[in-house]
Amino acid sequence: MAGPLTEEQVARQLYDSLQAASCPVVQGLFLKEEESMLELLCSPSELRTDILAWICSRISPNLSKSKAMSARSREPHALTKEMAAFGHELMLIEADDLDLIRGKASSCRQLQFLEQLLTLVPGCKKSAERRPDGDLLLSQLFAKENLANLTQMLQPALDPWPAHIKASRKGSKVSSKPRAELPDASALLRSTQTQLKELQAQCDFLNSGEETASVFSPNSLRLAACDLQQLMTTFSHVYETDFRAFCNRTPPSFSTETEVFQRVHQQLQACNTELEMLQEASEASGTMSEEVKRLQTQPRYWSRGEKHTLPDQLEKITQRTGNGFSQFDS
Repeated sequence: MAGPLTEEQVARQLYDSLQAASCPVVQGLFLKEEESMLELLCSPSELRTDILAWICSRISPNLSKSKAMSARSREPHALTKEMAAFGHELMLIEADDLDLIRGKASSCRQLQFLEQLLTLVPGCKKSAERRPDGDLLLSQLFAKENLANLTQMLQPALDPWPAHIKASRKGSKVSSKPRAELPDASALLRSTQTQLKELQAQCDFLNSGEETASVFSPNSLRLAACDLQQLMTTFSHVYETDFRAFCNRTPPSFSTETEVFQRVHQQLQACNTELEMLQEASEASGTMSEEVKRLQTQPRYWSRGEKHTLPDQLEKITQRTGNGFSQFDS
C-alpha cells in the first residue's frame, strides 16, 4: 500500500485537475516541476487569487468573475472577504480566515482547502492513480460493469446458477446426505427471500426510487458521500477548536466524606416523622371537634326516653340535682 502523498504530489494532482477542468488561469502555464506548482497554489500572488476566484465562480454562478474583478478594483480586500464568506457558507473555513484566502496559511491547509473546493466543481476529475483510497473505492464501485450488481443489491432475487457452474456439476454424483439437506436449504432460501422483501417494503427510500427510475443512479450516492464528507470535516473543525479543550479536562473529584449526607438524611427523616405525627394529631383533633359539635347540635334519646340535645340534657340534670339538694336541706 502506497504511503501518503507529499505536498508536491498533491500540488501536481490539483494542477492536473485544474487543467482537466479547463481553468483559463492555468491554460497558458506550462509548469513541469512540482515545486513550481506548489509555489503557484500556496504562495500569495495574483494568479493564485484568480484561480481561487474561478473555482468559487464555477461552484456558485452568483459569484461571477466580472463581479469579483469589479469588487477588487473598488476595494483590494473585497474579493478576499467575499471568498472567505463563501467558504464559510460551504462550512469549510471560518468567515474571518482571511490568511487562508490570501495564501499566507500553511501549505497543508491551503492544499486541503483547494482540494475540498475542487470536489464541488462540476466536471473536475482527478487522475485515478493519484486519488485517495476513498475516491478510488467509489470509482471502482460505480464503474459501469458494477451497475448491474448494484441494481441486484437493491432488488435481490434468487437467480439460477450460471451455465459454467451447471456444466461443472454435470456427471458428478450427489451423496445421499447433501440430497437430504437440499429441501432444508430451499426452505431457508425462500424464507430469506421473504424477509428481504419485507425489509425492502419497509425502506421507503428504496421504493420511492422505483417510481422515478428503474436503473440505479450512482450520482445520488456520490452526492450523499460528498455531503457526509463536508459534515465530517465541519465536525472535526468544531471539535478541534471548541470541544477538545472540554474533552481533555480531568473529571471532578467527589468527596469521600459521606457522614454529612448521612446526618442530613437522618434529620430529614426525623423531620418527616414529626410532620406526620402533627398531621395525625391535627386530624384527630378535627374528628373530635366534629363529634362534639354533632352531640351538641343533634338531639338523641336518653335514659327516660326523652329526646334532647346534650346541652339541654345537661341543663335538666343540673336542675334535678339542684332540686334534690334543696329538699335535703329542708
